[in-house]
Amino acid sequence: MRSRRVFHTVESHTEGMPTRVVTGGVGTLPGATMAERREWFARHSDDVRTLLMYEPRGHAAMSGAILQPPTRPDADVGVLFIEVSGLLPMCGHGTIGVATVLVETGMVEVTEPVTTIRLDVPAGLVTAEVAVEDGAARSVTIRNVPSYAVGLDQRVEVPGLGEVRYDMAFGGNFYAIVELAELGLPFDRAAKDELLTAGLAIMRAINATEPPRHPERPDIHGCHHVYLAAPGSTAAHSRHAMAIHPGWFDRSPCGTGTSARMAQLHARGELGLHQDFVNESFIGSRFTGRLVETTTVGGTGAAGGAGRAIPAVVPTITGRAWVTGTAQYHLDPTDPFPAGFLL
Repeated sequence: MRSRRVFHTVESHTEGMPTRVVTGGVGTLPGATMAERREWFARHSDDVRTLLMYEPRGHAAMSGAILQPPTRPDADVGVLFIEVSGLLPMCGHGTIGVATVLVETGMVEVTEPVTTIRLDVPAGLVTAEVAVEDGAARSVTIRNVPSYAVGLDQRVEVPGLGEVRYDMAFGGNFYAIVELAELGLPFDRAAKDELLTAGLAIMRAINATEPPRHPERPDIHGCHHVYLAAPGSTAAHSRHAMAIHPGWFDRSPCGTGTSARMAQLHARGELGLHQDFVNESFIGSRFTGRLVETTTVGGTGAAGGAGRAIPAVVPTITGRAWVTGTAQYHLDPTDPFPAGFLL
């Protein structure tokens, strides 16, 4: 068997969404921070992402994470999030998957009843508390980066849909939050193609007219997720279909999307601190979120600018993940698809 590259992985899924955790074959990436490593990887090694995420080794809704040495002394592990759509600054379901894999494989020292893991990700420091019972990870609670509402009741003209009202919020990535009832579309998996088409059209229109940008992080910008809220959703229990660039649905309830949704509900005065919020995915799986404190982002002294301070919240998200296997992926020198493909 001839191999130009060999990658070692632990496969997992978080409430239905895969996380392919790359444990070997990449090496330490250049960069003083995980954000710099993300930018370097995008410029110089993106073929590794597509090889592992695209067909024939992955699929159109594949997601993963590459483990790295941390770049900061207060972190245990560095993580680079990869998926079909690109390199995310933060991924909630991926963090839950990574933390579960680290415990289940013994790559971190495991203590019961809780193992705390500090993860160095491109968006910042994320803490994962893994509930451990008889040596097994039962659930993971992550403390995410500060999340905030960018704007409420914004409007954009969308071809085929007309004027669409949306709220924009940040939870590690930017999310446009849209009420399906206002689009006249059903919350039904039988209508998934219609829902995905609408979500992608809204995404394109927003990025063409008013793309969001993080006030402290110029490398985090643009909207690549649209939260299509089901009728009857409340600040206690919300159901949704999450449309993601370039054209798929999140199978999990979406960790950064849960964070953004809670920030939006808090900005609307509907969700307070220390209240449970259940976020349900398109396939019926659930995360439980909580807002644990208030803070701000931006403002004088923030990196990248000196604008006004924006009210923000610190969210936690609890979910479950399961290890599904281990694998070695090889690249034969004669493989006609060395960077994979999408159909």
